[in-house]
Amino acid sequence: MHASHDVVIIGGGAAGIATAASLLKRRKTLDIAIVDPADMHAYQPGWTMVGGGIFEPEITRRTMASVIPHGVKWIKAAAKSFAPDTNGVTLEDGSVLTYKALVVAPGIRLAWEKIAGLEETLGENGVTSNYRYDLAPYTWELVQAVRSGRAIFTQPPMPIKCAGAPQKAMYLSCDHWNRSGVLDKIEVDFCNAGGVLFGVADYVPALMTYVEKYGINLQLGNTLVAVDGPARQAVFQTEAGEITRSFDMLHVVPPQVAPQFLADSPLASESGFTDVDQHTLQHVRYPNVFGLGDGGSMPNAKTAAAVRKQAPVVAVNLLQQLDGRGPRAGYDGYGSCPLTVERGKIVLAEFGYGGKLMPSFPEWIIDGTKPQRLSWMLKADALPWIYWNGMLKGREWLAGPGGLIAQ
Repeated sequence: MHASHDVVIIGGGAAGIATAASLLKRRKTLDIAIVDPADMHAYQPGWTMVGGGIFEPEITRRTMASVIPHGVKWIKAAAKSFAPDTNGVTLEDGSVLTYKALVVAPGIRLAWEKIAGLEETLGENGVTSNYRYDLAPYTWELVQAVRSGRAIFTQPPMPIKCAGAPQKAMYLSCDHWNRSGVLDKIEVDFCNAGGVLFGVADYVPALMTYVEKYGINLQLGNTLVAVDGPARQAVFQTEAGEITRSFDMLHVVPPQVAPQFLADSPLASESGFTDVDQHTLQHVRYPNVFGLGDGGSMPNAKTAAAVRKQAPVVAVNLLQQLDGRGPRAGYDGYGSCPLTVERGKIVLAEFGYGGKLMPSFPEWIIDGTKPQRLSWMLKADALPWIYWNGMLKGREWLAGPGGLIAQ
């Protein structure tokens, strides 16, 4: 099979769907195809709330068919390889798609296999992860069941999607144990492969207040390398060598890498991600190719909030390219990480390239560097609604394409 489209989008996640919607908002006549083999589309930021007993898992997913924008062709298949010199994409079934413009948004791959013994024990023996839809409910089961012993929360080396998610799981768990009167019987370890608690220093003081409040043992420079589920033991690589820790509950965040078909392609940077200009999101070698979302090489935080700002930039610049003009919209690196420090309060981290603070609201409404109830209401009530009814529909509230570049 061979088919040709104006725009081919690889990936039907947040980035792919939002970009298709933003393009159609600007040019309804475009022939757009989205390539994705998945039956379901997930609101992944909600999985932290599932693991904390706040959301039911079902509300975080909808069928892919229901979120594909009207008028966009959904090709239910997986991409296999790129041939950008001939404007082609080969699918796993051998069929070929050609395009005038390509959007690469395949997300990031969770590399569970990089931790020895992990895949065999996920979902049992006290080993869980909010990074999978089917495991987030098990996180909440464990949190309710653990009354004493040791709970370990891990964070792998960067890059990962939502760098705050490993901590969110921990704080919500500790809050439940604190409210249940058992926190003093549980030893909580945060084993972070990085050298700091959070990458943007302005938010660290508020987070450290909760680390101290919950009595968390902060273990920096600790990388999870192996798990023995039946023995309830986890092995960490540290500067001093390997350390084995026993656990009653282990919340794992897996290492994350570029999808292999992207990493092996002419579109990849050295990191394996789509090699794009960090502001225009246009490929550095193929001007009719654009990349965004978790699969892009930009040095921003990989969050859904980042995608919300990136999609309009790609839409504007892609249309410029189709019209024979240069890019005129720029992405500033914005990302947001609502850190759920307790049930009912959030530290709303919003920042751009270089760690520059980029609050969406005046400080008198929401001071993102402090835990606030209004931030919780934003995450629990407003953001899921905005995601499904705004971002995926091409409505760009507080997210229009900025950074206009002179022609």
